[in-house]
Amino acid sequence: MNKIAVFCGSSNGASEHYQQGAKALGEELVKRNITLVYGGASVGVMGAVADAVLAAGGQVIGVLPGFLQNREIAHKHLSELIIVDSMHERKTVMAELADGFIAMPGGPGTLEEFFEIFTWAQLGLHQKPCGLLNINRYYDPLIAMFDRMLQEQFLQEKYRPMALVAEDPVQLLDQFNSYKPPAVKTYLTEQQT
Repeated sequence: MNKIAVFCGSSNGASEHYQQGAKALGEELVKRNITLVYGGASVGVMGAVADAVLAAGGQVIGVLPGFLQNREIAHKHLSELIIVDSMHERKTVMAELADGFIAMPGGPGTLEEFFEIFTWAQLGLHQKPCGLLNINRYYDPLIAMFDRMLQEQFLQEKYRPMALVAEDPVQLLDQFNSYKPPAVKTYLTEQQT
């Protein structure tokens, strides 16, 4: 793994655990010589994970739509900042750059980014690992929802293990290293998504 995309909140969240988790993830990425690919902002959990990587001497690529740069939330000290035209283009660029995807705590945008990339994996459009960094047990309800989808037959059993979960970045990244995607039969091409 050379680059990992991290989806996370542009807010700090209600607990200091989220900032601490961002720092721990950033430091672990640098230890493993992995470049951070993220949304390019200087605020919230997003800013915290980027700051942690930079403070430890790592590389950070931000991908930010121009309208957000105009609101002055762009991080000014990144290794590289890619300005795109839309949120859709942001996700596409991040997906192309990354070898894996981690969702840290965040709001609806974080969930939307994670579920789109997870769905692309189900459809066979990529074979990259997708993980939830369950800081402060934030994702417990979502993990229960995955199990409910399986129980109610809206998620096939072979796809359930595609949502990797850990409370610690070391454990999650270890899972990434040993990840084996399920066999997926698809008739879609990237242009059809």
